[in-house]
Amino acid sequence: MAGLFGEGDQVLLVDRKQRRYLVELSVGAEFHTHTGVIAHDVIIGADEGVSLRSSRGGIFIAFRPTLADFVLKMPRGAQVIYPKDLGPILMLADVFPGARVLESGVGSGALSMTMLRAGADITGYELREDFAVRARANVVTMLGESALERYDVQLRDVYEGIDGDAFDRVVLDLPEPWQVVPHAAGALHLGGIIVAYTPSITQVTRFREALDEHGFRFAETVEVLNRTWHVEGQAVRPDHRMVAHTAFLTHARLLGP
Repeated sequence: MAGLFGEGDQVLLVDRKQRRYLVELSVGAEFHTHTGVIAHDVIIGADEGVSLRSSRGGIFIAFRPTLADFVLKMPRGAQVIYPKDLGPILMLADVFPGARVLESGVGSGALSMTMLRAGADITGYELREDFAVRARANVVTMLGESALERYDVQLRDVYEGIDGDAFDRVVLDLPEPWQVVPHAAGALHLGGIIVAYTPSITQVTRFREALDEHGFRFAETVEVLNRTWHVEGQAVRPDHRMVAHTAFLTHARLLGP
């Protein structure tokens, strides 16, 4: 989204130490840190990439947040799926514009907004009303009110069943995805894809057993590890720290009995 910053916009402020702060602009408001204060009014009307000086001499650069930035900094009521897994889930689920996706549970909406921005139409099942409210709010903040036209979050227990039988994809982030497999087999069209995000390998084994029992084939489980590199002139080496295990991603296709 190009153009000058305006009231209500989300802005990412990055300081000299690469610390990042997500701010929603409001006329008359102020951003406070230990390095000083910046008035929102000096950001409103400025261009992306503007350099800002706080009241105590701190230097910040203002950018519009990427989806990954927003996911890491947005308000949350539940643990989010991190960007290193969000991209692979899009590919493993083969989410496409117009895809009819059943998602459960929606948590804070990180996966929802990722699939919505890829063009999917999402029906979300969530047990907790506070999570559903937070997910909708985060989707609106990042994608705008129009995204709600393709985002229907219902207070439902997916373990008890799925309404409808024409979904293209079922994407799960919940403790016992194997309980959903029989319902997903009836809700997906043949060739449809199911994906589950599960932190524990014991969850994976039970999920894979259920997939085998209900007509899903080509099952695969992957783990995504994210290691950055230190690059400074000719000094090049892997960073000492990395984002390793978060969860296992398991996907399969429905082929019938």
